[in-house]
Amino acid sequence: MSEYSAKAQFTISDNESVVHTVFTHAERTPDLTVFSRPKGEGWVDVTAKEFAEQVTGVANGLIAAGVQAGDRVALLSATRYEWTLFDFAIWAAGAATVPIYDSSSQGQVSWILEDSEAVIAIVETGAHEQLFQDAPSSLKAVMQIDDGAVEKLTAQGADVDDTELKKRLAGIKADDLASLVYTSGTTGRPKGCILTHRNFLSEVRGILTASIGKVAVPGNRVLTFLPLAHVLARAVSLATFEAGASQAHWSDFATITTQFERYKPNTILGVPRVFEKVRDGAARKAESGGKIPSAIFAFAEATAKEYSQALDKGGPSLILKAKHAVADKLVYSKLREALGGECWFAISGGGALTPELGHFFRGLGVPIYEGYGLTETTAAHCVNVPGAQKIGTVGQPMGGNGVRIAEDGEIELNGGVVFKGYWKNDKATEESFVNGWMRTGDLGELDSDGYLSITGRKKDLLVTAGGKNVSPGPMEDRIRSHSIVSQAVVVGDGKTYITALLTVDPEVFEKWKSENGKPSGATVAELRDDKDLRAELQKAVDDANAAVSHAESIKKFVILDRDLTEEDGEMTATLKIKRNVVVDRFSKEIEGMYAKS
Repeated sequence: MSEYSAKAQFTISDNESVVHTVFTHAERTPDLTVFSRPKGEGWVDVTAKEFAEQVTGVANGLIAAGVQAGDRVALLSATRYEWTLFDFAIWAAGAATVPIYDSSSQGQVSWILEDSEAVIAIVETGAHEQLFQDAPSSLKAVMQIDDGAVEKLTAQGADVDDTELKKRLAGIKADDLASLVYTSGTTGRPKGCILTHRNFLSEVRGILTASIGKVAVPGNRVLTFLPLAHVLARAVSLATFEAGASQAHWSDFATITTQFERYKPNTILGVPRVFEKVRDGAARKAESGGKIPSAIFAFAEATAKEYSQALDKGGPSLILKAKHAVADKLVYSKLREALGGECWFAISGGGALTPELGHFFRGLGVPIYEGYGLTETTAAHCVNVPGAQKIGTVGQPMGGNGVRIAEDGEIELNGGVVFKGYWKNDKATEESFVNGWMRTGDLGELDSDGYLSITGRKKDLLVTAGGKNVSPGPMEDRIRSHSIVSQAVVVGDGKTYITALLTVDPEVFEKWKSENGKPSGATVAELRDDKDLRAELQKAVDDANAAVSHAESIKKFVILDRDLTEEDGEMTATLKIKRNVVVDRFSKEIEGMYAKS
């Protein structure tokens, strides 16, 4: 067993909370710009004083609406300024936030509301409000941001005695529940992770006391565009706020590069897919220009990777430096401008970043620092930082955290960021810990310097390139419930979307052929691309997709030539799929579903 721990460079008192910073900033630096809100083609600044006043107004409104200390309040919205405003206001009222992805299905929403016993829900749009029609009786009200929820609550709370809010704030302790963040489990039902104020403060201060935190200082800019329901985006947003840097919100991925140029962030937090899009966009633009631009981009990309790799091996040669200078003028400078022109570095999490992409970005002058964590660790537990980076690893533990590798290769974690357990699920909590260490279900290795590498996944949980956790089991069960389907294997770990391998039941197939006018002697291999057969299997896929969010839904599938069998080593004696065997054996078919058309 190997183990590595990092000493905390910070302290957290028992009476601290994440929300207290709102009022500290307002008192000490009232004119400091802490947020910028989009307006037309520009931005409107929000000062620390203005933000504290807005938080106070909404918090008083929540109190007037009946929210008690310790209550849970659901928050479903895309990333926007109001998301953060409500998050802090909920805390100020002494309550806990229950974030819900805006892509969640009605079934997921209903379960989270029932399990958390949320008393009020804040949603963004009218369409979101429709998801709450079958809400449990514990939910007393649903308020819509687009319908003036901020203004209505502020007006509702105007008569609340100021002493009540002060009392609520004074009553918050570091070990109190701050947020119930639901993560998918193997049973298909999301589990609520109990994250305390101490957990969030450990994450925030771990970031800020590391070298990576030096970018988050007053005057610097961070663009928050990942879903704030994702704990990674939320943690970095909180760190940005505590440090006094300014941040803006944006949720439309289709126009994010425009916002890079518009806001000119100094730091970009993204998932691998964001950086893949930047690289792929540049490559496509070059290819559309003809052979010469395409060749120039290929030269620049190869040079960037070579240059970055040389930095770890004594430094680049004079010839490589010269090639890099040419590539910088022709390509790299334009890519940096596409990121706003003032981006010093980027942070990546929520999925595996390929070493090739890491070297490419470091070579062009925007290093990406990759980290590792789970919802259960309040986002990052380990992270690469300036001055201490090994591309291909997820870095060392942040201050106050430890990592060890169990005898079977499983990664186990401890530290201030590690959650208290699962909400109303003692069994799952007990199973997640061994002697105070949290079992991750991931496999990894530690080098002699304490850098962690992820080598595999002990659990079957898939994590897309967009950082979405997907539990394949329930979807596979639902697909297999359709008679024509024999086996289903949902894949997409590290990929941009979810896909599936499907096999056809031999007996049902014979019947289907006769009913649909297909040659009696035709095999599955011969009909795998038949539009009628694909339409039949699409029904099964659509049924599975109806039970999950858009990000978890299956976008493509392939019909295999034959069924999976125990004899071929693809199934166990109890007819459980050997996922690793299947994924390896049918890797060509899988890659075909991600190939550019």
